[in-house]
Amino acid sequence: MKPVHCLSLLAFQALCVAAGQHEHPHSTVFNPHRALWKRQEAAFPPTLDQNEAILANSFDNASLETWSYYYTHGLHLAGTNKTIAQWTADRWNEFGFSAKLVEYYTYLNYPVSHSLSATFPNGSTWTASLREDPLPEDDVTNYPNSVPTFHGYSFSGDAEAEYVYVGRGQQVDFERLKALGVPLEGKIALSRYGGPFRGLKVKNAQENGLIGVVIFTDTADDGNVTEANGYAPYPHGPARNPTSVQRGSVEYLSTHPGDPTTPGYPSHFDSPRTDPSLVTPQIPSLPISWKDAQPLIQALDGYGTSGTTVNRTNWVGKLNATYSTGPAPGTTISLSNVVREETTWIWDTIGIINGTHEDEVIIIGNHRDAWVVGGAADPNSGSAVLVELAKAFGALLKTGWKPRRTIVLASWDAEEYALLGSTEWVEEYIPWLSKAAVAYLNVDVAVSGPDPELAASPELHEIATEVLKKIVYPYRGYNNLTLYDVWYGLTEGEVEVLGSGSDYTAFIHNGIGSLDFGAGGGPTDPIYHYHSNYDTFHWISTFGDPGFVAHKAIGQYVTLLAYHLANDPIIPFNVENYGVQLTLYLETLADDIASANATVDLSPLESAVATFNASAAALTELINTASTEQEISFVNAKLRDFGRGFVSQGGLPTREFYKHVAFAPGLDTGYAPTTWPGITEAVAAGNFTLANIWVQKSAKAVEVAAGILTP
Repeated sequence: MKPVHCLSLLAFQALCVAAGQHEHPHSTVFNPHRALWKRQEAAFPPTLDQNEAILANSFDNASLETWSYYYTHGLHLAGTNKTIAQWTADRWNEFGFSAKLVEYYTYLNYPVSHSLSATFPNGSTWTASLREDPLPEDDVTNYPNSVPTFHGYSFSGDAEAEYVYVGRGQQVDFERLKALGVPLEGKIALSRYGGPFRGLKVKNAQENGLIGVVIFTDTADDGNVTEANGYAPYPHGPARNPTSVQRGSVEYLSTHPGDPTTPGYPSHFDSPRTDPSLVTPQIPSLPISWKDAQPLIQALDGYGTSGTTVNRTNWVGKLNATYSTGPAPGTTISLSNVVREETTWIWDTIGIINGTHEDEVIIIGNHRDAWVVGGAADPNSGSAVLVELAKAFGALLKTGWKPRRTIVLASWDAEEYALLGSTEWVEEYIPWLSKAAVAYLNVDVAVSGPDPELAASPELHEIATEVLKKIVYPYRGYNNLTLYDVWYGLTEGEVEVLGSGSDYTAFIHNGIGSLDFGAGGGPTDPIYHYHSNYDTFHWISTFGDPGFVAHKAIGQYVTLLAYHLANDPIIPFNVENYGVQLTLYLETLADDIASANATVDLSPLESAVATFNASAAALTELINTASTEQEISFVNAKLRDFGRGFVSQGGLPTREFYKHVAFAPGLDTGYAPTTWPGITEAVAAGNFTLANIWVQKSAKAVEVAAGILTP
């Protein structure tokens, strides 16, 4: 699981499209001329100091391939494979970390049986396969313990009714259907993947009176690389295998992640439990392939309102159908979803190198669990990178080096269900983390394609982009580019805002600066079979990253970034950039308020941001002159702690877990970020009284952060 990035703010209601969360939009094109022009500022190849060179040169493509092969040839659905967790600890121990397992006792569910069929007015029936074809060319697709297609935390039950197509299942999609007079009560929803988090599709359907949900992958999300455009499907070519199915969790991620039975506190064996229904569906859902979806969407042609008349963004896909709403009278769906609920152990692997300043800590994490036996990109490209990172730091430790700050490595379990491993760990250790944590670096899908993707909290923007310049990246036939050149050529230098969808979430919403980094596919790259049985070693070594070139570059980058955060005498944060970004968020918020004709007074927040800017500038002056250990320790304490101010005012309305006032996942996106969320979402709901309350609360949080920064 990884974030989806969206345009921002009120635009999420209509314009949020899938990206990042491995449902790539295939819309960003690398511009080598822009990248090469930008790179002329620095020498090539990059100059590394002695320690940087030891770390970077420790990375080996063959080793990364070995780690990848191990992780991708065993089942590691959450809570099912302690052996892999221990193997990870063993490797980290070999390389000089002190590693062990940390257990949590969590509520999960596992598939038992499922079925989906349709009955037509003429009495004929059709039955969905609900199964991905085993492939002779890809060994793990034939494993007897392959995980069936299902939704984590889905409701166990049956449903039979006429069905309607609901687009991407956003709240605005359902509002449009109601405006068109499409009957919803008692129907089953047929929805496309993409846009909001899948759990919110089910939530929205449930709240509108539907009794079941079927979610399918549409080839419209595959850009140019489709069978219709002449590309052979996997395993014979780069197009999507027509039977691939996206598994995934349907917990309501935008309400709160973590174990749904222990909200706000860690899940131990004797922990009190609460009803999970607040954040889990009470109607059944099933994921299906585009091959299984096509007869269902075609059966609605000519019934209800046509897709072009609905006129909603990303409503009409690329299957051979009109994407009409339905229902088709007398055409019904019968679905059954049976899951086994179980409270069981999960295992985080935690490794530590103690620094000379143990009150300053850097955490680097990746989750280890996958929905399938393979999980070559999600998450095991990141898992392989973390083993190689441990090896690199081990090589540096052998020189006698010791970091200034303590380094913690984390291999999280049960991320896929709802970020359980990281959330429960943060909930347990927050008293220590709130005093010591400097930053969290997240590597989820390190590689599902060649294009680097960077999201971070604002204080990390500068160091994150500077380190990109240190990594040589052979890319699409170019041999003289850095990772920065490629990233800049794709993004024009824009670092994305953090939403949710991966393990940085619990950290950022406890005031700990965070970064998420990886590489995905572009418009002409092989299709990544996200959460499918085809996310395998064979796919990634043949199509995703032949030679493990991107694995190496991503790993070198994360390692050098961690090194500087752990070792630079002064924590390399740019706090003035935080004020720059807050101001940009404010400008967009003001535009949205004007568009909504809302009566919201932003002056308290504008004043607070100005105060923050003054404090950040004053601290920057002190940073530039700090020379004694006492002065350095003083500014480092402020750099470490100021982010806690942004979470000082309690949680957002209806979702107390999310506390950061400047950015959070959208209430109806789950992944994609919304800036100034307390204000923005109140304006979107037409609740201007609440919006003004959140102007005051957001301003107070910014003032607290400014007060911490003040020298």
